[in-house]
Amino acid sequence: MKTIAIDTMGGENAPEAIVAAVLKAKDELKKTKFILFGDEAQIKKLLPKEELDDRIQVVATTQLIMDDDEPVKAIRAKKDSSMVAAAQFVKEGKADAILSLGNTGALLACGIFIIGRIKGIARPGLMPTLPVKNSDDGFNMIDVGANAKTKPEYLLQWAEMAAYYAEKVRGIANPRVMLLNNGSEYDKGDDTHQAAYNLLKESGLNFTGNIEGNELLLGKADVVVTDGFTGNAILKNIEGTSSVLLHLLKDSLLNSGLKAKVGALLIKDALKGIISKFDTAKYGGAVLLGVNAPVVKTHGRSDERAIYFTLKQIDKILQEKIIDQFKLQFAKIK
Repeated sequence: MKTIAIDTMGGENAPEAIVAAVLKAKDELKKTKFILFGDEAQIKKLLPKEELDDRIQVVATTQLIMDDDEPVKAIRAKKDSSMVAAAQFVKEGKADAILSLGNTGALLACGIFIIGRIKGIARPGLMPTLPVKNSDDGFNMIDVGANAKTKPEYLLQWAEMAAYYAEKVRGIANPRVMLLNNGSEYDKGDDTHQAAYNLLKESGLNFTGNIEGNELLLGKADVVVTDGFTGNAILKNIEGTSSVLLHLLKDSLLNSGLKAKVGALLIKDALKGIISKFDTAKYGGAVLLGVNAPVVKTHGRSDERAIYFTLKQIDKILQEKIIDQFKLQFAKIK
């Protein structure tokens, strides 16, 4: 039986949404155990007594890492926080993966400094799954914030890990890998991107070249590799633009008179299809690839549904033994 350590106190809807998602996932994930870290009184108040068994356990903690805490200082000073205690369980082998909705930087620090890097991995990379217009599969982008600076060999390792994840977890055969660049030609970009292009071309991956920012949502790639600074800016831009467009569309249809409301009713099914395309909750959370166990970050505003999908995602990662494969692969390279 696999065990997921859960920081129950992180996020805007904690701990209610997290506990509700665990109760829902428990019924489906029969071979998974959940350990909830946080305020014991708050958590147990949300758990029916019959649910506290060998598959759902509570570990009481007394501290909380806040969103504005400096990440490395926080994990050193707040060792009895729900996030650090959960990471420590993973390090000690008492749990197989960690999930948090809390401070992203602190969770990355927990992954790197407590759980630790896989031998042979130069730098772990943070990877979400993002939507595309012509498919429900989406695409993976790595790195989106774990590393502001990069080297060509980092980009190659991230691409290798992300491609394996796309195949085993998302079920995409021979995933198409592309390099985010400022042009499609092979000689575009700075020295780092040109060198990375050559490494990717010679890697044995299904590398199909450079991709520009305006093409990301067109479905041309299954994996897009980039540096963490650019990736984080792109991610925030996609999230912000999607939110604004959906808000403007809803506002326009509901507040532009009777004709607009009638029109909204006529195109209701089409609108649902559009909204579904940008429903990132179904993809789960962002995974820190390159550390010794699955470290998964879900958006701080995530609701029960999004957390439930993330728990299923983690269960799939554990089933496919992704981390074990990375350890074998990169140990050989080293």
